[in-house]
Amino acid sequence: MKVVVFGATGTVGRPLLAELAREHDVVAVSRRERNDDQGVDWEKADATDAGSVASVLEGAGVVYYLVHSLGAPDFEAEDLRAAETTAREAERAGVKQLVYLGGLGDDSADLSPHLRSRHETGLRLASTSVPVTTLRAAIVVGRGSAAFETIVSLVDRLPAMVTPRWVSTRTQPVALADVVSYLAGVCGLEGALGEALDVGGPEVITYREMMERIARLRGRRPLIVEVPFLTPHLSSLWLHLVTPVKAGVARPLIEGLRNETIVRDDRIRELVPIEPTPFDEAAREALSER
Repeated sequence: MKVVVFGATGTVGRPLLAELAREHDVVAVSRRERNDDQGVDWEKADATDAGSVASVLEGAGVVYYLVHSLGAPDFEAEDLRAAETTAREAERAGVKQLVYLGGLGDDSADLSPHLRSRHETGLRLASTSVPVTTLRAAIVVGRGSAAFETIVSLVDRLPAMVTPRWVSTRTQPVALADVVSYLAGVCGLEGALGEALDVGGPEVITYREMMERIARLRGRRPLIVEVPFLTPHLSSLWLHLVTPVKAGVARPLIEGLRNETIVRDDRIRELVPIEPTPFDEAAREALSER
């Protein structure tokens, strides 16, 4: 079966290509020309351009949508345009399934712009007759994951941290390898068509606990002091100063940390039965690749 992956150069997209290529004919889509091999065909297309999207979707059975515009000034509008274009062209091409990686916590009444964008993107993808399988994940623990790399940078660079209250928010981090396994596992899976499925690791922890456990793996003991007056704007500027993350990326990420991201529905465990990776094991693996 022909499987098309939009967002193929991203943190999740790259390892997903190799996993899918074991059983399918994979077309990896990028905005720029690529010479990578990985046993897949590379095509150039922009998810907001109907003509280029239509050309790569010809004959496709399943389409993965891993695109996001985080960091762009108008990332919400850009994401909606891309999702609408892809969904419309997928329907015209006779695609049987769209698979979308969204975010946990997008059912909250007080969504951050980032989580709201992920939720609305999912709705736009589902606006046609093509069945959508949505996997909703919390922080992905893996090399290249913006949120994980930000936390590691904080631990590595600061012996002491004055942090906002979001460090006490609970989350359910999931290993990059597990996300890839879940995504590949729902490819063409009848029981996953039209479903929104939560994916997470085996542990619910706070962001502070995550920092402390990464610090132990790095042989560090940072002092963490929580204060109530660091707004999302100030927090993003603070992260911009002490980590490699740009303020335009940091702010929507930080705003999203006020929402708990915990699995409420674990049906994915029955549909794709894998043993979830413990946080320390996933973090150790990610840190060894840096």
